[in-house]
Amino acid sequence: MRTAEYPAPERILLHVSDTHLRAGGSRLFDVVDGAQRLARALDAVEASGVQPDALIFTGDLADLGEPGAYRDLRDIVEPLAERLGAQVLWVMGNHDDRAAFRSGLLGELPGADTIDRVDELDGLRVITLDSTVPGHHHGELTDGQLEWLADALATPAPLGTILAMHHPPVPSVLPLAASVELLDQSRLADVVRGTDVRAIIAGHLHYSTFATFAGIPVSVASSTCYAQDLTVPTGGTRPQDGAQAFNLVHVYDDTIVHSVVPVDVPRTLEHIDAQEARDRLRAAGVRPLSDAPADAARAPRDAPTEPIALIR
Repeated sequence: MRTAEYPAPERILLHVSDTHLRAGGSRLFDVVDGAQRLARALDAVEASGVQPDALIFTGDLADLGEPGAYRDLRDIVEPLAERLGAQVLWVMGNHDDRAAFRSGLLGELPGADTIDRVDELDGLRVITLDSTVPGHHHGELTDGQLEWLADALATPAPLGTILAMHHPPVPSVLPLAASVELLDQSRLADVVRGTDVRAIIAGHLHYSTFATFAGIPVSVASSTCYAQDLTVPTGGTRPQDGAQAFNLVHVYDDTIVHSVVPVDVPRTLEHIDAQEARDRLRAAGVRPLSDAPADAARAPRDAPTEPIALIR
């Protein structure tokens, strides 16, 4: 009998992006109900029994920046987060409005300053960086933001840092996306290279993709409302009401695993429940994680903590 190579993850994150909610029942492309699509995705998460430590939403939360859309978003997300005992972290996107975002999601006075913050999940640091430019769809980071980020990263966190932002610092396979990319990415690379940033998570592209940036893995979550069709004839774009997805992020001591989870699965072929999985492992001579020694089990999770640094 041998023990599985990896113990349970130290932390689990649910990474959702580009929900594009609209107020008053308005639909994207006159077809897509962003609220309904998001609720469907979160229902699947809850039904699975996964216990994320945090739900991280990487931007474009409201399609038109409407206050009512942010209220609807909280009504959908916060009851689930409370049932799961998970913290919720919101990231600004180019479709979001800073004033409405700040008052509607953070419960603070409206303001136009960038929304950058640091949160800690029992030793895992999550830094939220606002890459948006009001009135535009491309991304930028100011000198002040980069200085703030460098200061925040000066002291390593026990489990390292995950940087969450909307505009991903990676190439897009769709040429048109160059018009809305993050500008001057080398300046960000100079700040994060050699730090304890273990992963960068982002959205914006409406398809799942992975790369490295300054030696750091980058994971881009697709959208819960609509996705880009990457089989479009070369050079074009073709949004589709299908292939919506979110990501699960499992943080281990020496690695981080990013998994794409489709919202709709057309047909289930087999279901092996938890007990049968344990039985099969034992039959194969593998000690299940549930039987691993206590010091190899997942670190205990406390209640969600308050931010260790305030919003800028």
